[in-house]
This record gives sequence, structure tokens and C-alpha cells, in this order.
Amino acid sequence: MNNRIRELRKTKNMTQEELAKISGVTRQTINAIENSKYNPTLELAIKLARLLGVHIDELFILEG
Repeated sequence: MNNRIRELRKTKNMTQEELAKISGVTRQTINAIENSKYNPTLELAIKLARLLGVHIDELFILEG
């Protein structure tokens, strides 16, 4: 599953570390999600969408 986390995080001038801290995960987790190496839990996905100011379906792209 692809995502727009890196793109949206950068538009908010936020580092991986900052996003990780406010979302309650490690920087490594944010890095893995951004690089499509880890799919977040539903709870974390919703939290990230809210923090980045988008709907969850705008943040994650399900490949068909």
C-alpha cells in the first residue's frame, strides 16, 4: 500500500521525528511507513491522517 505521508509531512515542514513524537511511535516506524515497508494499524493510520489534515483515503493508496 502506497501513501502520501512524506509529501504531506513536508508541506507542514515537519520532520519524521516530529511526526513520530506527536503520533506516539518511533521515527523508524514513520520511515518504514513512508517507504511502504510497514502498513500501520488502523488506529495509527487514522491518527496520521488527522495529524496531517487529510481523510484517510487521501493518505493511503490501495494498489489494485
